[in-house]
Amino acid sequence: MNVLVVKANNRPATEAISSKMYETFMESIKGAENLNINVYDVFEEDTPYFGQDLFNAFGKLQNGEELTDLEGRLLAAKQKAMDAVTAADVVVFAFPLWNLTIPAKLQTFIDYVYAAGFAFKYDEQGNMVQLMTDKKAILLNARGGVYSTPEAAPMEMAVNYMRAVFGGVFGMEIIDEVIIEGHNAMPAKAASIIEEGLQKVTAAGNKLVAQTV
Repeated sequence: MNVLVVKANNRPATEAISSKMYETFMESIKGAENLNINVYDVFEEDTPYFGQDLFNAFGKLQNGEELTDLEGRLLAAKQKAMDAVTAADVVVFAFPLWNLTIPAKLQTFIDYVYAAGFAFKYDEQGNMVQLMTDKKAILLNARGGVYSTPEAAPMEMAVNYMRAVFGGVFGMEIIDEVIIEGHNAMPAKAASIIEEGLQKVTAAGNKLVAQTV
């Protein structure tokens, strides 16, 4: 089974819980002979932001014109991200909630792969058709506040967004989701909140090792 692990926090695990979730998950699948692991670190990869430069590059390619350095980097980065997702049976995301949403670098990765004809298409009636229903996803998220209450849930645009993109538009089956929340809001309970969450991360990794796609 090919597993792509997308690491989306460059803060150390001693300071960032989603980084600790990433490390815990990687430890739980370490040495699994049935898993082929590929890590895509959005902060380590060369990922120029998505914008007009990419569309300029597409036009130049069609016309056989020479690309600028930035345009060439954009095309290479987009292709690398798409190739990584294409090769994966399971995509695991370890990411924080930053300012109610996902890190910009993770958004850029999504912008690269969120493409008609690749992740989805439209049929003759204009209906969206999911193109990644053969893939699965695991979401590992940390947020210092509490966003699972009815009042706060609509403000949370990290996990909700990832579900909408990968589960909704792309059609991946989300087979596991671990959210650690409230450790900053409730410091007296932080240790137990984090420990319980990390145990769930380990369980998710163990379950992945035990199954086949």
